[in-house]
Amino acid sequence: MITFVKKLAADESGATAIEYGLIAALVSVAAIAALQAMGGSLVDIFEVVNRELRNAANGATTTP
Repeated sequence: MITFVKKLAADESGATAIEYGLIAALVSVAAIAALQAMGGSLVDIFEVVNRELRNAANGATTTP
């Protein structure tokens, strides 16, 4: 029983998994923060693209 407890205390595989989980959480929080900061400008860009595509489509359908 004592050897089992010693092996369990020496096993660090669980700690590695927790570290990877913390790194993934940190990257996710950073990505969310960056996307929120850029959110307004991305909406503006997509609105411009949408307007230009709509104008191009309207020009293509009205030209004989």
